[in-house]
Amino acid sequence: MTEDQVIGLLTQNVIYLLGAIFIVIVIFKGVKIVPQSEKYVVERFGRLHSVLGPGINFIVPFLDVARHKISVLERQLPNATQDAITKDNVLVQVETSVFYRILEPEKTVYRIRDVDAAIATTVAGIVRAEIGKMDLDEVQSNRAQLIMRIKESVEDAVDNWGIEVTRAEILDVNLDAATREAMLQQLNAERARRAQVTEAEGSKRAVELQADAELYAAEQSAKARRIQADAEAYATEVVAKAIRENGIEAAQYQVALKQVEALNALGNGDGKQTIVLPANAIEAFGDAFKMLKGGK
Repeated sequence: MTEDQVIGLLTQNVIYLLGAIFIVIVIFKGVKIVPQSEKYVVERFGRLHSVLGPGINFIVPFLDVARHKISVLERQLPNATQDAITKDNVLVQVETSVFYRILEPEKTVYRIRDVDAAIATTVAGIVRAEIGKMDLDEVQSNRAQLIMRIKESVEDAVDNWGIEVTRAEILDVNLDAATREAMLQQLNAERARRAQVTEAEGSKRAVELQADAELYAAEQSAKARRIQADAEAYATEVVAKAIRENGIEAAQYQVALKQVEALNALGNGDGKQTIVLPANAIEAFGDAFKMLKGGK
């Protein structure tokens, strides 16, 4: 083999090798394997051409360039603290935390330079605006409602950036020392007032119960007197009826019966009794016994 043939053979081999290398480079440049957690923004001649999703993608080598590789995982902004003034002019320090993820990376890349700083600034402004609409008590008691309003406002603000705000949290609401001391004094005063009100209500209830008890006792006593009066009236009516129907004998009979009952009561007393009666009383008792015997 002559020298020219050897040179030609070497040249041919170099060309083949260069061709193989070129093909490898073309394949490497034209095939893009995108991870599941990312999206690639492809430019052609410096302009947006396409967005590559997860998996195997093909582009035109040397014309298309995967300029930006954007993670679509959820991100958390560093916790931030901002001062705000409530509707009742109380200075508070609000600590917030925001979670977001990129849905449309082409918007995020070409419409905002520092997305984290932009979201943090937006959140700070919205927090101040929303807290300025509420009193301090509302901020403390309606934290869930405040978080929802902040999240909705942030979503509207960052929608043009291709971002979804997944969660917004208010971690803490701090007050300055003077405000805390004033609130503590107010709380103690409120507790004392409630204790006094409770004591007064208890005294009032005791008086009401005592009055109810006395009224009940008076009603029962009146009822008993009324029943007794009804009984006496009934007895009187019976006697009067007997007198009307039977004449004076019935009246004498009732008087004699009472005399005998009185004598029996005296005789049944405890101990020994000595009873001194006038002579006309003895005669009256005798007449009574006769009348009772005759009545029977």
